[in-house]
Amino acid sequence: MAKTRLAVLVSGGGTNLQTIINACVNEEINAEVAVVISSRKGAYALERARMAQIPGIVCSPRHYANPVLHSKAIAEALEAYQVDLIILAGFMSILSDEFVNTYPNRIMNTHPALLPSFGGKGCYGQHVHQQVLDYGVKVSGATIMFVDTGIDTGPIILQEAVAIAEDETVDSLQQKVLKIEHRLYVEAIGLFADHRLRVDGRRVHILPLNS
Repeated sequence: MAKTRLAVLVSGGGTNLQTIINACVNEEINAEVAVVISSRKGAYALERARMAQIPGIVCSPRHYANPVLHSKAIAEALEAYQVDLIILAGFMSILSDEFVNTYPNRIMNTHPALLPSFGGKGCYGQHVHQQVLDYGVKVSGATIMFVDTGIDTGPIILQEAVAIAEDETVDSLQQKVLKIEHRLYVEAIGLFADHRLRVDGRRVHILPLNS
């Protein structure tokens, strides 16, 4: 079976990207990273791509008048690399509704909390963990989802919870969640590559092997 071709969109250090590259190289999943697209020229994720001999492209929103034109430029790059699945890995730019609708159930993202809690506008990175601790909930976790035109509102593929300790800090919670996030992202990509995901409205069904 042909490998699923991935485009990984990044803006920062690329720890999720590295985890995905490693999983592909070690044949843990039937996929390959075809291209890495960064919204920032100085993102270390581009260096990770270079070391793995993966094409890296800078597509900065600064060079375009609006998110629609920026998204069109990204779409042209994806077409050139014949991408099957788009992975958002710390990608901090806005994708247009037209872009998202062009790739239904073919864009994945991760969120460092258990959606639909602690999601939406302004909920990213350490802001999420701070909100979780301020609210006083006893568990948090990670969510992998398909992207729709809302913010953190797409169909949920995988989730896993972590307990919050009495002395939990933003940094310690971030590290707990990141470990789960890395593993779940690889698992979700593997399920997609094996054609084991079926979306029915908001429900994402995980099909058995050889179904």
